[in-house]
Amino acid sequence: MYFAYLLASKPYGTLYIGWTTNLARQVWEHKNKAVPGFTTKHGVDRLVWFENYDHREAALRREKQSKGWRRDWKINLIESQNRPWMDLYESLPGA
Repeated sequence: MYFAYLLASKPYGTLYIGWTTNLARQVWEHKNKAVPGFTTKHGVDRLVWFENYDHREAALRREKQSKGWRRDWKINLIESQNRPWMDLYESLPGA
């Protein structure tokens, strides 16, 4: 299983888009600042959107497509599935 995902620092805050094979572990690493970088520097650790894919190429394609979007498109994507910007991490299996 492969995932494309969006993290936010807070509702309407800084956004980060990524892809992974283990969403629970990846978000845990962001939350615990296990890897220095953009998300650690900007406090981006709230999982607000994700999609799962059977193929790596599809997840990568979605990540690249979303990175090219305007900010308001990303916000609309989040709000279409997670209007209150809840942190979805706790609902993940293995979280």
